[in-house]
Amino acid sequence: MEIKPYQETDREQLLDVWEKSVLATHHFLSPEDFISIKAMVREIDFSRFEVHCLMDESRVIGFLGVAEKKVEMLFLDPHYFGQGLGKKLINFAIVQLKAHKVDVNEQNVGAVAFYENLGFATYERSDKDDQGNDYPILRMKLRTRNI
Repeated sequence: MEIKPYQETDREQLLDVWEKSVLATHHFLSPEDFISIKAMVREIDFSRFEVHCLMDESRVIGFLGVAEKKVEMLFLDPHYFGQGLGKKLINFAIVQLKAHKVDVNEQNVGAVAFYENLGFATYERSDKDDQGNDYPILRMKLRTRNI
């Protein structure tokens, strides 16, 4: 498994990973909100972020995006959950991209626990997500640079 910079040719595979990952982890989303968010994600200009893909040979199995030292996105194909690959992506973000913050849906308890286990702590909570929906967000930052 290697981590490589995103290329536009990775886009469809990346979007597929996003969808599979969200369906496996974001059970709190209404079907209508999922459809709306999916349409929004399809319009993202990934060149605005430092996006890197986790590859299994030529297949994208995960990715992360960082902007201004904040992890803006981290998604992994559910078939690869529990293998330390999410941690591999976060370590890359911290060490290589100097990321030290992340926003997490409070209702995504698995993700909250994941980031807490890696040394992140909540410093702020918002009742709504960035689109104004009633999905509370935890703003987390790294307690220490040593993972």
